[in-house]
Amino acid sequence: MLLEFLNIGGAELGIILAILLMPVILIVYCIVNIINSSFKTTIHKPLFLLLVIFAPFVGSIIYLIIRKDYIMPKNNFNQCP
Repeated sequence: MLLEFLNIGGAELGIILAILLMPVILIVYCIVNIINSSFKTTIHKPLFLLLVIFAPFVGSIIYLIIRKDYIMPKNNFNQCP
């Protein structure tokens, strides 16, 4: 197969690639989420972007944990008062 000298087949290679791609997917998700979100103050968006860019994996985890305190709530106009 692809990596016969390491005795790695297609399934093992797929698992390794999935494990290696998970942090990249997490970082891209956080960057897109930061760009599309409205924050309570204007300084939070660039600060979170810098956090995720300069400390990618840890910064993404920190952002996902504390973001609810800094993002403005969405207006739900479908509900009647």
